[in-house]
Amino acid sequence: MQLIKYPKQKDWGKILQRPAFDSSSLEKKVKRILDAVKKDGDTAIKKFTSEFDRVNLKTVKVTKKEIENASKSVPKDLQKAIKLAKTNIEKFHKAQSTQIEVIETMPGVKCWRKNVAIEKVGLYIPGGLAPLFSTLLMLGIPARIAGSKEIVVCSPPDKNGKLHPAILFVAGLLGIESIYKVGGVQAVAAMAYGTKSIPKVYKIFGPGNQYITCAKQLAQKDGLAIDMPAGPSEVAVYADESANPSFVAADLLSQAEHGPDSQVILLTNSVALARRIENEIESQLEQLPRKQIAQRALENSKIILVKDAEHAIEILNEYAPEHLILSCKNASKLAVKVVNAGSVFIGHYSPESVGDYASGTNHTLPTNGYAKSYSGVSLDSFVKKITFQELSKVGLKSIGKSVELMAEAEGLRAHANAVRVRR
Repeated sequence: MQLIKYPKQKDWGKILQRPAFDSSSLEKKVKRILDAVKKDGDTAIKKFTSEFDRVNLKTVKVTKKEIENASKSVPKDLQKAIKLAKTNIEKFHKAQSTQIEVIETMPGVKCWRKNVAIEKVGLYIPGGLAPLFSTLLMLGIPARIAGSKEIVVCSPPDKNGKLHPAILFVAGLLGIESIYKVGGVQAVAAMAYGTKSIPKVYKIFGPGNQYITCAKQLAQKDGLAIDMPAGPSEVAVYADESANPSFVAADLLSQAEHGPDSQVILLTNSVALARRIENEIESQLEQLPRKQIAQRALENSKIILVKDAEHAIEILNEYAPEHLILSCKNASKLAVKVVNAGSVFIGHYSPESVGDYASGTNHTLPTNGYAKSYSGVSLDSFVKKITFQELSKVGLKSIGKSVELMAEAEGLRAHANAVRVRR
């Protein structure tokens, strides 16, 4: 990890850059796949699955029997852990429901807003470098609570043409049956445009690599809604002298192991602590099965020395991390000053991993600085908010003249007439 000492504000932009890639070249590759699936449907999907996943599929849909059999191969202790996570995620997301409240803005003029579920949603579940069955919990649960009528799930198959048993176990637990063995850009294309096998949806959810992010953004240009531009994972940690070096190193590595294009950032006011954390990273790295992936991510990562917590928060709000861990004294007070982050983990005993799996909050979060303008996935992500109004004759009489005057002032005579004829 690169060490940077007390950077000046004019240098923050350069220092906090995410790993760069050739977006123009990427877009061309992604668009080729999107266009092929749009044109040739299932034929293109099977071709790209053979090319990228090295497996030839006769059919892409997962059968009910496959879902049922998955439960038998998932260890009981893992099933219990998944059910605990499901309970907590449901509690947190159900609490986000709102009741209809009718507001009488003036006598005879009533207005209200109603949440209506997005009818058809597509959930992309990464399954290449790591089968993220937890993502199906994070997306499937709020989709169910919101009341989406059709939930389509796509995830890349393994070399045997199968999905990870835990993914299918979660699908069974949530009552989701439209599951397809399709990954990568071709999965986004299938859900965006529809094929003979895979239904078209109205909105696509789910994290992924640069290819998935690019595919979602290009599909958005064709009128499809997406959750957010969620790309490679990232974490930023602020640690002071009260932090445990072992804890902080583990937190940094937990994100570094996601993928080689991930990034981790450590801010600290202690040179001695920074050195101890680096030593811990080296030690813990040797024990990781995904050591090489984490090492490559660490090449994109930085340790930034800061004067104090205030200085750290200024830099962190500029960086706008997907995950932010405050491993310091008075962490709760410092957390109040966070304005740009996907999800915040407060104190020495709040590892980012708990948010990834089981605390209840959603782990599908904005990356690449989008936390400045995007929220993470929530129940709201799966609903549209439709406004309603109802006026009585008295209400129209009270408000009508004002509407007529405003419409006339804008030169919209027909607007004024729609009120005038009623008065």
